[in-house]
Amino acid sequence: MSDIRLPIRQLVEFLLRSGSIDSRFAGFDRALEGARIHRRLQKAAGEGYAAEVPLCADYTVDGIRFTLEGRADGIFTNETGVVTIDEIKTTAVPEEEICEDMNPCHWAQGMVYGAIYSAQESLPAVDVRLTYYQIDTDRILRFVRHFSRQELEQFLHKLLHRYLPWAQRQLAWQETRSGSLTAMRFPFEAYRPGQRALAGEVWRACTAAPSKKGTRLFCQAPTGIGKTMSALFPALKAMGSGCGEKLFYLTARNTTQAAAEDAIARLRAVQPDLALRSVTLTAKEKACLHPDAEGHPVCLPEVCPYANGYYDRIKNALAALLDGSGQFSRAALADTARQFTVCPFELGLDLSEWCDVVIGDYNYLFDPVVHLKRFFDTSGDWLFLIDEAHNLPDRARAMYSARFCKSSLTDAKRTLGKGKSALKTALTKADKAMREARQACVRLVPRRHAEDAPGEPTQTSLLPEPDAPAFALPEPLYAQDGTVFLQELPAALLTPLRTVQAPLQAWLEDNPEADAHPQMLELYFAVQDLVRAAERYDSHFVTQLTARGSELELQLLCLDPAPFVDASLSTGRSAALFSATLTPPAYYRSVLGCADARAVALESPFPAGNLGLFCLPGISTRYRDRERSVQSVSDALARLAQSRVGNYLAFFPSYAYLRQVQEDFAARYPGISTLVQESGLDDAARAAFLARFEPDPAHTLLGFAVMGGIFGEGVDLAGDRLIGCAIVGVGLPQVNPRQEMLRRYYDAQNGAGFDYAYRYPGMNKVLQAAGRVIRTPEDKGVVLLLDDRFAKPDYQRLFPLHWKHLQYLPGPAALETALAAFWGSRPE
Repeated sequence: MSDIRLPIRQLVEFLLRSGSIDSRFAGFDRALEGARIHRRLQKAAGEGYAAEVPLCADYTVDGIRFTLEGRADGIFTNETGVVTIDEIKTTAVPEEEICEDMNPCHWAQGMVYGAIYSAQESLPAVDVRLTYYQIDTDRILRFVRHFSRQELEQFLHKLLHRYLPWAQRQLAWQETRSGSLTAMRFPFEAYRPGQRALAGEVWRACTAAPSKKGTRLFCQAPTGIGKTMSALFPALKAMGSGCGEKLFYLTARNTTQAAAEDAIARLRAVQPDLALRSVTLTAKEKACLHPDAEGHPVCLPEVCPYANGYYDRIKNALAALLDGSGQFSRAALADTARQFTVCPFELGLDLSEWCDVVIGDYNYLFDPVVHLKRFFDTSGDWLFLIDEAHNLPDRARAMYSARFCKSSLTDAKRTLGKGKSALKTALTKADKAMREARQACVRLVPRRHAEDAPGEPTQTSLLPEPDAPAFALPEPLYAQDGTVFLQELPAALLTPLRTVQAPLQAWLEDNPEADAHPQMLELYFAVQDLVRAAERYDSHFVTQLTARGSELELQLLCLDPAPFVDASLSTGRSAALFSATLTPPAYYRSVLGCADARAVALESPFPAGNLGLFCLPGISTRYRDRERSVQSVSDALARLAQSRVGNYLAFFPSYAYLRQVQEDFAARYPGISTLVQESGLDDAARAAFLARFEPDPAHTLLGFAVMGGIFGEGVDLAGDRLIGCAIVGVGLPQVNPRQEMLRRYYDAQNGAGFDYAYRYPGMNKVLQAAGRVIRTPEDKGVVLLLDDRFAKPDYQRLFPLHWKHLQYLPGPAALETALAAFWGSRPE
């Protein structure tokens, strides 16, 4: 007998959902707000009301056993003694339009719960109650229907028979897929050195016995091992052996998504009959086929033909895709979307339920707003591959944080013009609260302590002025440079901002064609982000208030994302997090909530002699020493660039320092061509910069770039397109109030505040920049480190295994000699 696990909500929505995508009622994400309202209504129901009741049952139809799973919002016995299944829905549909037959999916969901519960409890009949909470008016509307157990069972069996062809399609595919993946061959003649070891680690993680939190693996694998294929291949083989229902390949950038697509294409090339479906999810803004003049998606049925009637056509679009090639890129989804007139973004999401591999950004798993609720609201047999995992700590902090500026309120009031309205009144009150909070921040004067150790940030404490304003902030934790940090949520600010939501929502729904609609929509989402962050605010957060002129910036800042990342990873069977730079592993395991994870570091696959690794420890690039270090850095870069004709990159800790050195270098070494990274480059400018690094160059080119920027990682200049790079400084993040708050937090947690806030993130940038050199076994190149701190034990312990042959040199002359010796040994 074949088995299918099926969430109840997925069953009823797939079969019964109809009509259009409409952002007025469905597009505004209220997940956390809806959950809060659910909890409030459940609590208000009193004793005897069982909330969030898990239900699970097996039903067999034509030889297929369906395991149905779900969670009833509430179950209670009413005043007449009848057991009632309560289905709670929050809605923005206007109150006068809410009716008993508004959405057949809502009744169906409650009826399936009723069928399961009445069978399990041997009840002859139950009531199903729909409880609608109108989110803008706070009104509750309830509708009740009475069903016999037989009626409910008949209804459920009709649903399962309607779903049967899709179940048979999926079961046939799974059987074909398992056999195909079992027979799948590694797409290269042999493994590179280190590649088999990485594949073995991923295989063991994916096939380990399931546990409550899943198996976690951290793997540092140097550039050139072929991490993408080394992770994908064993994970797919594990799926073929029955370990893992679906694989999620999650990345920080589009370039690594393309690498995953290329790896799957290569597997298909060596095995054309490979049964494997993969879909690449693209952000709505990029996928939209019908944006407004500002480039924003317009999810209104009367405006967008791809939204209008979407749910009436989606099954035909899915069937066409599922009968096709099996690899669904952004372009493939767009073509099908045009053919069937359906939204390509929603099509990708719906298609993901039928695919074996889902490729997308980190936020599809970790972001509490946009994560794939259809998969990750409950646990599943998922395999997670997290590429470039060194990016995840900062990305996760950003996902769980929220930012709001006072000027957005002022601008919105000005846009509305003269006249009174509920929205303008709410905006005025919120703006007044923000203005008073700004004045309170300005009156908090920082008192500077004695200087800390050289090269480390300074600390400050607070001294309130005696004439503090009436508007009182909670007791501050710390202040510096116009920024104040609070441990408590400032209710005096959040309350008026919450009151903006309802009138702003109403205005957006009533004025979809208004010129100001994009601006008001942006304000709406900013308020929503803040409210959502407030819902999860706990000891891992601080409130940051920054006053600049008339502006006040309010941030609910997540300092420690560990518990949130841990919760997301716990929804799957296993997670392999890999990168060329995960040093030290204890830091990454700590900040990503994986304290017990296995961590491995693999050797470089390339001969050590291919990498010339030198350091001039006589140079200090600390901020206070930069002015007098400019000429020394220029001289070192000149020795590097003159050692052999070719392309080089020099990475700097800031644009300001970069420009100082570049101007000095260009003046004193005019014979060497230079190229400078400008701030804010778009994709075309980035491509133009990289295009200058041509193979087999006739003249030397030295590029000046910023460490941690777009050229510091994810850039693949193989062969002689790049034969050397210089790392100027140890990459410490800029000292600012936020980094200082991060430092204080981790000092309190584990005594390693400077390491967690500065040293470890800085060395990550250094190692990523150094990884631009040596991309293939045939490459040969030089990495030059310029800073005395590279000679200190606290930094040396962070060097990778393949840096054992690093040479410390006394000055430019010794560097010139060492470079000549290195290049002289190059086979011609």
